[in-house]
Amino acid sequence: MKTINYCTSQNYLFKSPMRYFSLILFVLLSFKATAQESEAFIEYQGTVIDSETQDPLPFVNILIEGSNIATVTNSEGDFVLKIPEAMPQAKVSFGYPGYEKLLIILSDLSRNANTISLNPQTTQLDAVNVSVPKNAEALVRLVFENRTQNYLEDETYMTAFYRESINRRNRSASLAEAVVAIEKKPYTSNGKDLVAIYKARKSTNYDRLDTVALKLQGGPLNALYADLMKYPEFFMTPQTISDYDFSFGEPVTDDGRLVYTVNFRQKQSILDPLYYGKLFIDAKSYALTNAVYNMNVENRKLASELFVRKKPNQVKVWPTEITYRVDYRNRDGKWYYGYSNVKLEFVVNWKRKLFNNKYRISSEMLVTDWEKAINVADLSKKSNFKSNTILADEVSGFADPQFWGSYNLIEPEKSIEEAIEKIQRQIERSE
Repeated sequence: MKTINYCTSQNYLFKSPMRYFSLILFVLLSFKATAQESEAFIEYQGTVIDSETQDPLPFVNILIEGSNIATVTNSEGDFVLKIPEAMPQAKVSFGYPGYEKLLIILSDLSRNANTISLNPQTTQLDAVNVSVPKNAEALVRLVFENRTQNYLEDETYMTAFYRESINRRNRSASLAEAVVAIEKKPYTSNGKDLVAIYKARKSTNYDRLDTVALKLQGGPLNALYADLMKYPEFFMTPQTISDYDFSFGEPVTDDGRLVYTVNFRQKQSILDPLYYGKLFIDAKSYALTNAVYNMNVENRKLASELFVRKKPNQVKVWPTEITYRVDYRNRDGKWYYGYSNVKLEFVVNWKRKLFNNKYRISSEMLVTDWEKAINVADLSKKSNFKSNTILADEVSGFADPQFWGSYNLIEPEKSIEEAIEKIQRQIERSE
């Protein structure tokens, strides 16, 4: 997570485990944005559910077969998928660990209110012909040893949708969205990914944050750096694996493949706030396919020091929960970053105030398309992007309900959807 910024009469900066990135280059890929904005498209909306329980399934990967076009269901199981008009007979796959993969011809879907039911995987795990590791830590070490052969080896150009929001209790104070380009460096390289903004919009109401204006610095970089196979130095490396205890959880299947579940938690002897959670590892290739984890914030003082650089003397600030999720996709035997989210909750305690204020910050990014090469001449502009830039302060505009055109995006959760609708009503009244 990049720096978080609290403002009252002056700036109060927060730092994080990713504070080493002091300067990020943005590469503007304007040619592709223009082409996609003008492209005719068909939009499909729906919900993915468990066929037995009828419960919505979050973070289901939805991909157009034979292409790199993709989206994902939100935390409430809802999705929106936009495809070019020229692909009516394309097949769309719905994939989720522990469930059978489902293929549907797009022309069989309606435009709205689709309900997609996924069946729990019935493949017997003991029938899968694989050798089961005896040691969970050794398995995690194999993940890093096989990183160069399991993940994309070429420089890749990705289009992604990014959203960030800041809430004080249940009230939205800031909402920013962007379509971005990512020049993804090979996983075999130490080079840092480059990011560009195609188009973005925001709405802010910092009055709702009382005497504190909370701002998120770094924008899309917050979600991008959750790609822990590209940036293991911010999470876990072969040198720091020994700081954790590992154990096996219940394995699952994903599209017929066996996936190991590894639980991990920092050792009790380690005082610094590290992480705990679950790693999902493909049994055949030893590739990390998903990770869901939290930062340990039990030690309030040490956890605060990771984020707070300076603050007013009369205020105490500490994180109460910091969660991460990253999902990878497979194409032709190679895995690549597909989706991530980062959620933070903070308490701000002012002296001589009876109640604490609680703030929730969320950022997520979804890769919607990618290709392996573009003409170098199309990289029309390079500019320095300082790490303290705040997306919500750099962009404007929320009036156009058709703002995103043919770009795929993450369907808003109900609370965000309500916030967007309220913003639209306010704009209409002011016109």
